[in-house]
Amino acid sequence: MTFAQKLNSIVKNNNSLLCIGLDPELSKLPSHLQKVKDPIFEFNKAIIDATHDLVCTYKPNIAFYEAEGLEGLKQLEQTIKYIQSSYPEVPIILDAKRGDIGNTDRMYAKAAFEKWKADAVTVYPYLGKDSLIPFFEYQEKLVIILIRTSNPDAKMFQDIIVDGKPLYLKIAKEIATWRYNNIGIFVGATYPEELKLIRNIFPTSIFLSAGLGAQQAEIERAVKSGIDENGAGIMFNASRSILYASSGEDFAQKARDEAKKLRDLINKFRK
Repeated sequence: MTFAQKLNSIVKNNNSLLCIGLDPELSKLPSHLQKVKDPIFEFNKAIIDATHDLVCTYKPNIAFYEAEGLEGLKQLEQTIKYIQSSYPEVPIILDAKRGDIGNTDRMYAKAAFEKWKADAVTVYPYLGKDSLIPFFEYQEKLVIILIRTSNPDAKMFQDIIVDGKPLYLKIAKEIATWRYNNIGIFVGATYPEELKLIRNIFPTSIFLSAGLGAQQAEIERAVKSGIDENGAGIMFNASRSILYASSGEDFAQKARDEAKKLRDLINKFRK
């Protein structure tokens, strides 16, 4: 089953475009969990159990696990295996932001798709097409290319004018000529105009977005700019606002409440 098929199925079944980023920080976990074995996994497990019927995907960012060394990576593996065994219908994006040359990227691709068994991975395009071919060769997986990021200084380099157009737009138009069926696109929700421009370039591609603002008007603009003609085709990530909705023993229930609130707000603007 391809990523697109898996995503389309769960978007329909859960009526959701919500992606939850599983980005746990030990210092922010509820105090009662910090004393147990495998606290990161236990935290993730509780979040997953509480929200699996509200999401279209989970997105662990590998940095939060690498920061805890081998112990953290072990708990990433536990988390991925738990999702795949308990909720196999939910696709997993490994947020690793890879991008290198030759044999190095072959190993990155092998790690993401064979070792971690992720359904999708995030990558940088700046080394050119040949650097991403090892990822595209896994045809059932989604390769999500970062084109316009959500951070405040994204414009520092991404908006540099090249031949009269911003660099990110030149990159988008070049990628649109590549003949691979498993290209995904990342554009930050903090830039809804750019999101709309890039959606027009990739009308049928799967998008990942992040940085939804707290204001309803901002969410409305991002959703309407990012959805495809079927009112889907995009995954909106939220992490901290859901994971840390509470620092008490009710953290999983509070996370569910926040996830449902955001899912329903996104759905409000999909029509």
